[in-house]
Amino acid sequence: MNKISNYIQGNWIDGDGEELTAYNAINGDAIGVVSSEGLDYKGMLDYARNVGGPALRKMTFQERGRMLKALALHLTERKEKFYALSAATGATRVDSWIDIEGGIGNLFAYASLRKQFPDLPYAVEGDVVPLSKGGSFIGHHILVPKRGVAVHINAFNFPIWGMLEKIAVNLLAGVPAVVKPSELTSYLTELMVREIVESGILPAGSLQLVSGLGRGIIDHVTNQDVVTFTGSAATGMKLKTLPHIVANSVPFNLEADSLNASMLGEDAAPGTPEFDLFIKATRAEITVKAGQKCTAIRRIIVPEKYMEDVQIALGKQLQKTVMGDPSVEGVRMGALAAKVQVERVRKSVESLMEEQEIVYGNLDDFEVTGADKSKGAFFSPILFRNDDPFTKTKVHEIEAFGPVSTLLPYKDMDEAIRITEMGRGSLVTSIVTADDALAKEFTLNTAHLHGRILILNERCAKESTGHGSPMPLLSHGGPGRAGGGEEMGGVRGVKHYMQRTAIQGHPETITRITEQFQVGADQPEANPHVFRQHFEELRVGDTVFTHKHTVTDADIVNFANVSGDNFYAHMDVTSLEGTIFEQRVAHGYFLLSKAAGLFVDPKKGPVLLNYGVEQARFTKPVYSGATVGVRFTVKEKIDQEKRSEDDIAKGIVKFLVDMYDETGETVAIATILTMVKKLDQS
Repeated sequence: MNKISNYIQGNWIDGDGEELTAYNAINGDAIGVVSSEGLDYKGMLDYARNVGGPALRKMTFQERGRMLKALALHLTERKEKFYALSAATGATRVDSWIDIEGGIGNLFAYASLRKQFPDLPYAVEGDVVPLSKGGSFIGHHILVPKRGVAVHINAFNFPIWGMLEKIAVNLLAGVPAVVKPSELTSYLTELMVREIVESGILPAGSLQLVSGLGRGIIDHVTNQDVVTFTGSAATGMKLKTLPHIVANSVPFNLEADSLNASMLGEDAAPGTPEFDLFIKATRAEITVKAGQKCTAIRRIIVPEKYMEDVQIALGKQLQKTVMGDPSVEGVRMGALAAKVQVERVRKSVESLMEEQEIVYGNLDDFEVTGADKSKGAFFSPILFRNDDPFTKTKVHEIEAFGPVSTLLPYKDMDEAIRITEMGRGSLVTSIVTADDALAKEFTLNTAHLHGRILILNERCAKESTGHGSPMPLLSHGGPGRAGGGEEMGGVRGVKHYMQRTAIQGHPETITRITEQFQVGADQPEANPHVFRQHFEELRVGDTVFTHKHTVTDADIVNFANVSGDNFYAHMDVTSLEGTIFEQRVAHGYFLLSKAAGLFVDPKKGPVLLNYGVEQARFTKPVYSGATVGVRFTVKEKIDQEKRSEDDIAKGIVKFLVDMYDETGETVAIATILTMVKKLDQS
């Protein structure tokens, strides 16, 4: 029988024995044998630390981001291979799209995120902190990659997305990964890892795969490693509280399945667009991936007066959903991932049946199109109704991880909030309403127990990504039962794999460490002018000290005429009583404009364009008669890749514009962004 292999220390290895046989969820055919017995987990982690880690840490954020983009493009070209095998997990084309292209989309998203980081292997966080009166002692924070491994233990329901959404983050941070997907669907993860390895895009040691049970995979983790777990809360808590995990303060990110809810606003009566949206969204969350999403709606919270309407409308929509072999025309819902999942979901449903009534679906009597339901892992959509959610509480305690949801009534907003809270923390909740005041009340009173809240109405429905879709640059996780962890989240997520360290010293020392100019550092005069130097020639701290200009009433009046800014403080000296101004004051934007006139070297040279201003501040009034000059300093340099063979090789340079008056005091300060040509045009 075919073997589903592990990728360890640069080699494809079959484990000893046979831990499990993976089966096709549609027809029951055997796909392959999985085993991770006998693997050297200590050697695996050491290989990642000693080979993958150093290679990734040598790369800058820009290089790591470009690596992710190249990998995303490579996998996109081969996506049909993944779709073909994904069908064996019971997935429809739409289900597979979420898993495959959703996962690849995470790579693209984190590749683009590189633009928010410096062109360095490490990052600088936040603003400088003054620590002394004279300015010779300051503090800052840097973020450096952890010198360990990200060990990802993933669930069965997203064999591709589960891997890619996590490794995109740790790879951008500069940390290698060991991935352990669920053994039930690891055959699909293995196929993608084979494509990744064959591409040669990732450095050796940056990605390893354990396809089997992985017993012992976290036995050798240290405080430099990060463990992430997605799955049941009970299993996650057992792992999180292992003695060596606690003793070594190993970061452990737990994302557990939760009893997510969706609420219909009282304004969304039958016949309104919002009512129809609610029915459509709820049906999708029950049937997409056959309800096997950690974000699926388990509790449907409805105004008491609309319960019958929702039950009837949702039942009609579920009845239209054809279940069976996804390759058959018209089939819109596939199977659960494996027969073992059928037994688990059935057991949960039977327990829920002790307190509430099934109003749609049947555990045994249901139709399957194009397949034999006795061989496949099929499960009927089940809709419960519970008219007493405050007494019959199993619905707030048991999650049937399949196409199973429960209708729950509420009398008023307070009851709706209380019902939501009874789930004890979830990954996501949603509210469908056209009433923004109602949405605000619900959001502010339930946000403490949810990682994400979707507010859905007709205005955003066309572009909404839906209740069940966490987005790469937003946090995915939740408090309480949901595990208390966070995944993705953009820059926030990257920081999970980095050590934040406070650094203290002289501004010049901190400048050299951070590669960002700090006020108080040395400012050697640039020679030649910085606008005459190419990207590679510029040095952080080099400064142009400009000629000076004495501000006149004519400057202020002329700028008002050109700009149309006739604010009284600039134009009406009779209105200054009771203000902070002593006399007619120069426009702040005049000062910035004049600063440009002072610092620019106008001849054609390496500077291609100025394209933005950041952090502009006007710190002191400038009156007619004041004399101003500019200290124009190279603040930071960021490399930029060529977009095509014909593109100009260039980088981004940030300049600090520090305008001061005759007393030497800063009157205006800003950062300008420029594109600067490189000497090397290759």
